[in-house]
Amino acid sequence: MTRALAMISGGLDSILAAKLIKEQGIEVIGICFRSYFFNEENAKRMTKQIGIRLEVVDFSKEHFEMVKNPNHGWGKNMNPCIDCHAMMMRYSGELLKKFDADFIITGEVLNQRPMSQNRSALDVVKKQSGFSDKILRPLCAKNLKETQMEIDGLVDREKMLDISGRNRKPQMALAEKWGIKDYPSPAGGCKLTEPNYSIRLKEIIDRKGDVTEKDLNLLRYGRHFVTENNTKIIVSRTSEEGQYIKQLISKNDLMFLTTKFNGAMVIIPEGNTPNEEDITLACRLAVRYSKGKDEELVEVKYGQVSTNFNNKKIVNSITQEELDKYNIN
Repeated sequence: MTRALAMISGGLDSILAAKLIKEQGIEVIGICFRSYFFNEENAKRMTKQIGIRLEVVDFSKEHFEMVKNPNHGWGKNMNPCIDCHAMMMRYSGELLKKFDADFIITGEVLNQRPMSQNRSALDVVKKQSGFSDKILRPLCAKNLKETQMEIDGLVDREKMLDISGRNRKPQMALAEKWGIKDYPSPAGGCKLTEPNYSIRLKEIIDRKGDVTEKDLNLLRYGRHFVTENNTKIIVSRTSEEGQYIKQLISKNDLMFLTTKFNGAMVIIPEGNTPNEEDITLACRLAVRYSKGKDEELVEVKYGQVSTNFNNKKIVNSITQEELDKYNIN
């Protein structure tokens, strides 16, 4: 029996491509990639709707190294889509033997994204993957050169589609036909496409050579400030966000809290070397984002996480001008 590996991003296009090939009586196994910037949660939901098995591949470390310096550059934000797709295809190609599969399916649509899905970019991705003769794009196959899989009769070209451009009505109609109702927006779940996250990521890559997984996860939450001493200070925006940050921090992080007023949690993550000015600034940020922000002076306690916070400072709130100076997004 013919078998295909479908690259499942968690979006609508990739699941439609997989379903289109499954409808031809071909066994389809979903392949989803996990990195520091996206995960498999949407893919799990999507594959259940069309009844295919899902395999998850964690390529976080190699992917991050590529994100720092992609051969074909970044998109609008820090998204290196061409290099990312090629890397995923290479991984998928290397899995063909493991799963005894014949070819790879992707949900790419010609000209849907002007930079990463024009005809030239699609060809670059195929070539760079190292498995160009094994890649099939069912949603736009009729707009592309016939593949070896079609020539060999593994798939029926006439049963594939000729979707092109950014209009998603054909995909939405197909989803309705097949009863696929639960799918995310086209923006997807990749943090690298988000402007604020990308600003923070670029800043920490430029400032700090050894960026850790914890650093990358902390970029998702809070307000981020960097002092003149290159010390990172993070301030939670909501109590819910504070809970997420608490799950990421360790005993070596510094935490700052106002003693008499409810307010935000402020941290200086380990790996920074704060001086006295940095400590004072963190205290003043704690005041700014507390119920005591309008008081003339407020006491702030601080110390390493899970200690008694015996250190204290009495400070005033930070000014708007200072906020704008240190805020990195």
